[in-house]
Amino acid sequence: MFGIIRPCAHSLSERLRGEWLGHLCGLCLALRDEHGQAARIVTNYDGLIISALTQAQSPTVQRRTAGPCPLRGMRTALVAEGVGARLAATVSLVLASAKLSDHVADGDGAYARRPVAAGARLVARRWAARAHRSGLDLGLDTGVLLAAVYGQREVEKAIMLGGSLLTVTEPTELATAAAFAHTAVLAGRPGNAEPLAEAGRFFGRIAHLLDAVEDVAADRATGAWNPLLATGASFAQAGVLARDAAAGLRLALAEVDLADGKLVHRLLVHEVDHAIERTFTGADPGYYPPVVQPGKKGRPPQAPKPSGGGSCWWPQVERPPATRGPIFGCAVASWMCCTCQVCCRDPYPGPWSGLPREGWCTNCDCSDCSDCCDVCKCCKVCKHCDCCDCDC
Repeated sequence: MFGIIRPCAHSLSERLRGEWLGHLCGLCLALRDEHGQAARIVTNYDGLIISALTQAQSPTVQRRTAGPCPLRGMRTALVAEGVGARLAATVSLVLASAKLSDHVADGDGAYARRPVAAGARLVARRWAARAHRSGLDLGLDTGVLLAAVYGQREVEKAIMLGGSLLTVTEPTELATAAAFAHTAVLAGRPGNAEPLAEAGRFFGRIAHLLDAVEDVAADRATGAWNPLLATGASFAQAGVLARDAAAGLRLALAEVDLADGKLVHRLLVHEVDHAIERTFTGADPGYYPPVVQPGKKGRPPQAPKPSGGGSCWWPQVERPPATRGPIFGCAVASWMCCTCQVCCRDPYPGPWSGLPREGWCTNCDCSDCSDCCDVCKCCKVCKHCDCCDCDC
């Protein structure tokens, strides 16, 4: 799972988190159904935004019940299906294909070995061909996406020290703009295509900048190409561009006619802002986030409430907690590890104590309620002020 939009369990309401997970699982299952089991490895957090955007513009919601999955603690779930999930799968696959080809061309890490490179080329060609066929069924020319991504190589070759970061991010902006705009076509809302293309352009810029900031230390150590190192841009310059793009993204979304825009607003406004601050705070020790306006008070995030079902609906979080002996506890711990509950379920019951524990993969830097109200300026500007649990 990769991407810049990674909301934690505490930053989304129960309804929105269920919708978010439904789009994520829908993307994964669409990749499996159309492109085979191996294609599921390209499931990503940012790709599900395509599915969410398509559904947000549609008057009806397409969902189906998916079977138990280890990443859901062996529980069933209502997942997204239809053209939105298929488009998200197609876009994710074609971009993953281009990324794989790019690693081979650059000889990154294991891709420098001939057998690995040969296998990667074969997989990339197969993914590109499958994505092209799916794209034709959806009315999307994947060649536009591939041309934009492959144009990145020419940009990287031409860029010099002192060059503009916006020149580097342009191919990514074009690809995301095309993907965002096509959701309007599939949803039957052609009037949304232009503002969604603008929103996609800004989102692509942010994604490219944050990826560059996160990788700059590793790229400097290995000598790999990085936009910040190639242009000589500072973290401060990249931060200004990212926050300006976030402001443009908010304005573009305000022009989009949505049937239900709460999840999209939460992801592309609040979570994008949080991703920007998280990335720059983690990469730059001298970074200071914008000062919060005085007088603004937010409610601290509440601890998650223990839920019932566990792996195969057992073991489960109980009140009072059920304790177990050392032997039985070891057996339960092994079972929970094999079904991914220890990593991905939040909360999961401690194998020995029975007390609720936070999943390893759910430990994140949660934003408090003030983030929602500060970004929206409470109810004065934001027309989706109930997108979180703020008492605005």
